[in-house]
Amino acid sequence: MGKIVFIDVDGTLVDYTNNLPNSAVMAIRHARKNGHKVYICTGRSKAEVYSEIWDIGLDGMLGGNGSYVEDQGQVLMHQLITMEQCRHVVDWLRGRQMDFYLESNNGLFGSENFEEGALEAIRKYSSRKGKNTDMTVRDAFPNMIFGGILYRDDVNKISYVLRSYQDYLDSIEEFPDLEPGTWGGAGETALFGDLGVKGVSKKNAVDRLLKHLGAKREDTIAFGDAKVDIPMFEACAFSVAMGSGGEECKMAADYVTDAVEKDGLYKAFLYLGLIYQSGF
Repeated sequence: MGKIVFIDVDGTLVDYTNNLPNSAVMAIRHARKNGHKVYICTGRSKAEVYSEIWDIGLDGMLGGNGSYVEDQGQVLMHQLITMEQCRHVVDWLRGRQMDFYLESNNGLFGSENFEEGALEAIRKYSSRKGKNTDMTVRDAFPNMIFGGILYRDDVNKISYVLRSYQDYLDSIEEFPDLEPGTWGGAGETALFGDLGVKGVSKKNAVDRLLKHLGAKREDTIAFGDAKVDIPMFEACAFSVAMGSGGEECKMAADYVTDAVEKDGLYKAFLYLGLIYQSGF
């Protein structure tokens, strides 16, 4: 049996301006021709996985940081925040005058002032990754809907702009029934907080897919660039961190490849024997 490969999207498959290297596309296509299965394992919801990514050719996706699992078009798991939980979060964030967006397989839904309120955080996030510091919120989230319905029952998770790390700490106290997290930096440098389904992680999603496939952990490989990918690393037999990734992620990985824009995915596929150079 071939390997089962799990690839994070942002900072791993694509860079932080959504550029998808041709070398990554070719590597995945050739790996699948060689009998390996390739899944994206991402914080994105399905609505954020655009046709450019699906057109590569994938066996499926694990989305919402583990709340959604799909194999060959078949939905194996989809855990959602309840309407009551969503209403509680939205009201709490509005009460604190914090900007946020809802992540759903049906779309991204921004709060009334998210386009303006998230601009500084988005630009800082992009700058930390060595990318365009003039990008707009619409550049980062091209299909986001502003002014839509924000009390919803189809939400995977909710992200919000942190004013300080205390907002995240307060969210832990306020929402014991949800899974709190941060992204865009470690600890006090985090730019965003998020709230998802309790107990959800990329590890749980990998375990769910492997059970469905009847596959063994020893045949798995994970690719990531951030702290949120570490549970995925723990679920797999071998892990690869991108050279442009965070230090915590690199320390947790078995191997560190080059950055996304330096053909890191392709080089790691070669190193692991998933593809052969003569195939290009």
